[in-house]
Amino acid sequence: MSSEEQHIKFLRIALEEAEKCTPVPTAFCVGCVLVSRLDGNPVVMSTGYSRELPGNTHAEANALTKFHSLSREQLLKFSSAGLSHAEILASADVYTTMEPCSVRTSGLAPCADALIDAQVKSCYIGVGEPDDFVKCEGAQKLMNAGIQVVWLKGLEEEALRIARKGHS
Repeated sequence: MSSEEQHIKFLRIALEEAEKCTPVPTAFCVGCVLVSRLDGNPVVMSTGYSRELPGNTHAEANALTKFHSLSREQLLKFSSAGLSHAEILASADVYTTMEPCSVRTSGLAPCADALIDAQVKSCYIGVGEPDDFVKCEGAQKLMNAGIQVVWLKGLEEEALRIARKGHS
Protein backbone atom coordinates (compact mmCIF):
# COMPACT_ATOMS: atom_id res chain seq x y z
CA MET A 1 0.00 0.00 0.00
CA SER A 2 1.42 3.39 -0.97
CA SER A 3 1.80 6.11 1.64
CA GLU A 4 -1.01 8.09 -0.04
CA GLU A 5 -3.31 5.06 0.22
CA GLN A 6 -2.35 4.69 3.90
CA HIS A 7 -3.19 8.33 4.56
CA ILE A 8 -6.60 7.97 2.90
CA LYS A 9 -7.21 4.74 4.86
CA PHE A 10 -6.64 6.52 8.18
CA LEU A 11 -8.72 9.53 7.14
CA ARG A 12 -11.55 7.13 6.28
CA ILE A 13 -11.30 5.69 9.81
CA ALA A 14 -11.56 9.26 11.12
CA LEU A 15 -14.65 9.78 8.93
CA GLU A 16 -16.19 6.62 10.46
CA GLU A 17 -15.54 8.14 13.88
CA ALA A 18 -17.17 11.43 12.82
CA GLU A 19 -20.27 9.49 11.73
CA LYS A 20 -20.70 8.37 15.38
CA CYS A 21 -21.20 11.98 16.50
CA THR A 22 -24.50 13.14 17.89
CA PRO A 23 -25.37 16.06 15.60
CA VAL A 24 -26.03 19.47 17.12
CA PRO A 25 -26.85 22.69 15.23
CA THR A 26 -24.05 24.71 16.87
CA ALA A 27 -21.03 22.45 16.28
CA PHE A 28 -19.41 20.19 13.72
CA CYS A 29 -19.21 16.38 13.74
CA VAL A 30 -15.49 15.59 13.53
CA GLY A 31 -13.46 12.39 13.81
CA CYS A 32 -9.81 11.88 14.71
CA VAL A 33 -7.28 9.02 14.68
CA LEU A 34 -3.84 8.95 16.37
CA VAL A 35 -1.36 6.72 14.53
CA SER A 36 2.04 5.40 15.59
CA ARG A 37 4.72 4.44 13.07
CA LEU A 38 7.40 3.64 15.66
CA ASP A 39 7.79 -0.09 15.10
CA GLY A 40 7.52 -0.01 11.31
CA ASN A 41 3.92 -0.51 10.25
CA PRO A 42 1.45 2.24 11.16
CA VAL A 43 -0.88 1.32 14.04
CA VAL A 44 -3.99 3.13 15.32
CA MET A 45 -3.33 4.14 18.94
CA SER A 46 -6.64 5.82 19.69
CA THR A 47 -9.64 7.43 18.05
CA GLY A 48 -12.08 10.13 19.02
CA TYR A 49 -15.09 12.04 17.81
CA SER A 50 -16.82 15.23 18.81
CA ARG A 51 -18.90 14.99 22.00
CA GLU A 52 -17.78 11.38 22.59
CA LEU A 53 -16.64 12.19 26.12
CA PRO A 54 -18.64 14.39 28.53
CA GLY A 55 -18.30 18.15 28.44
CA ASN A 56 -18.79 19.42 24.85
CA THR A 57 -15.53 17.76 23.83
CA HIS A 58 -13.86 17.74 20.42
CA ALA A 59 -12.47 14.83 18.41
CA GLU A 60 -8.75 15.56 18.73
CA ALA A 61 -8.96 16.22 22.47
CA ASN A 62 -10.92 13.00 22.96
CA ALA A 63 -8.40 10.92 21.00
CA LEU A 64 -5.59 12.41 23.12
CA THR A 65 -7.50 11.82 26.37
CA LYS A 66 -8.15 8.20 25.44
CA PHE A 67 -4.50 7.72 24.46
CA HIS A 68 -3.30 9.17 27.78
CA SER A 69 -5.55 6.71 29.62
CA LEU A 70 -3.64 3.73 28.17
CA SER A 71 -1.56 1.74 30.63
CA ARG A 72 2.19 1.18 30.32
CA GLU A 73 1.46 -2.38 29.15
CA GLN A 74 -0.96 -1.14 26.47
CA LEU A 75 1.69 1.30 25.19
CA LEU A 76 3.96 -1.64 24.36
CA LYS A 77 1.71 -2.34 21.35
CA PHE A 78 2.99 0.88 19.79
CA SER A 79 6.58 0.84 20.97
CA SER A 80 8.44 -2.27 22.01
CA ALA A 81 11.09 0.07 23.48
CA GLY A 82 8.77 0.92 26.39
CA LEU A 83 8.50 4.62 25.57
CA SER A 84 6.31 7.00 27.57
CA HIS A 85 3.07 8.56 26.33
CA ALA A 86 4.94 11.79 25.50
CA GLU A 87 7.72 9.98 23.64
CA ILE A 88 5.22 8.05 21.54
CA LEU A 89 3.19 11.17 20.75
CA ALA A 90 6.33 12.97 19.56
CA SER A 91 6.37 10.65 16.53
CA ALA A 92 2.59 10.34 16.13
CA ASP A 93 0.52 11.25 13.11
CA VAL A 94 -2.91 12.76 13.66
CA TYR A 95 -5.66 12.25 11.08
CA THR A 96 -8.62 14.56 11.50
CA THR A 97 -11.62 15.06 9.28
CA MET A 98 -11.59 18.82 9.85
CA GLU A 99 -8.91 21.37 10.65
CA PRO A 100 -8.25 21.39 14.41
CA CYS A 101 -10.00 24.33 16.04
CA SER A 102 -7.99 27.38 17.08
CA VAL A 103 -10.82 29.03 19.03
CA ARG A 104 -13.56 27.58 21.25
CA THR A 105 -16.67 29.66 21.90
CA SER A 106 -17.26 27.45 24.98
CA GLY A 107 -14.05 28.67 26.59
CA LEU A 108 -12.46 25.19 26.48
CA ALA A 109 -8.90 24.80 25.18
CA PRO A 110 -8.68 24.63 21.37
CA CYS A 111 -7.66 21.33 19.77
CA ALA A 112 -4.74 22.96 17.93
CA ASP A 113 -3.30 23.90 21.33
CA ALA A 114 -3.83 20.35 22.65
CA LEU A 115 -1.96 18.90 19.66
CA ILE A 116 0.85 21.44 20.10
CA ASP A 117 1.08 20.60 23.82
CA ALA A 118 1.21 16.89 22.91
CA GLN A 119 4.05 17.70 20.48
CA VAL A 120 2.71 15.41 17.75
CA LYS A 121 4.82 15.06 14.62
CA SER A 122 2.23 15.67 11.91
CA CYS A 123 -1.43 16.39 11.26
CA TYR A 124 -3.29 15.16 8.18
CA ILE A 125 -6.48 17.14 7.57
CA GLY A 126 -9.51 16.23 5.47
CA VAL A 127 -11.01 19.71 5.10
CA GLY A 128 -10.53 23.22 6.45
CA GLU A 129 -12.99 24.42 9.07
CA PRO A 130 -15.63 26.60 7.41
CA ASP A 131 -16.35 30.00 8.96
CA ASP A 132 -19.82 28.83 10.15
CA PHE A 133 -19.03 29.59 13.80
CA VAL A 134 -15.53 31.08 14.13
CA LYS A 135 -12.56 31.95 11.94
CA CYS A 136 -10.27 28.94 12.34
CA GLU A 137 -6.50 29.23 12.18
CA GLY A 138 -5.69 25.79 13.59
CA ALA A 139 -3.50 24.62 10.70
CA GLN A 140 -1.45 27.81 10.85
CA LYS A 141 -1.01 27.44 14.62
CA LEU A 142 0.24 23.88 14.13
CA MET A 143 2.70 24.93 11.43
CA ASN A 144 3.94 27.84 13.56
CA ALA A 145 4.66 25.29 16.31
CA GLY A 146 6.72 23.11 13.94
CA ILE A 147 4.08 20.41 13.35
CA GLN A 148 3.90 19.17 9.77
CA VAL A 149 0.45 19.87 8.29
CA VAL A 150 -0.76 17.92 5.26
CA TRP A 151 -4.07 18.66 3.53
CA LEU A 152 -5.37 15.35 2.17
CA LYS A 153 -7.29 15.69 -1.09
CA GLY A 154 -10.33 13.83 -2.31
CA LEU A 155 -12.60 13.48 0.73
CA GLU A 156 -13.44 17.14 1.38
CA GLU A 157 -17.11 16.86 0.33
CA GLU A 158 -17.68 13.79 2.50
CA ALA A 159 -15.93 15.42 5.46
CA LEU A 160 -18.12 18.55 5.15
CA ARG A 161 -21.30 16.53 4.72
CA ILE A 162 -20.62 14.59 7.91
CA ALA A 163 -19.40 17.68 9.75
CA ARG A 164 -22.61 19.55 9.08
CA LYS A 165 -25.01 16.75 10.09
CA GLY A 166 -27.85 18.33 12.07
CA HIS A 167 -27.35 21.81 10.61
CA SER A 168 -30.26 23.40 8.81
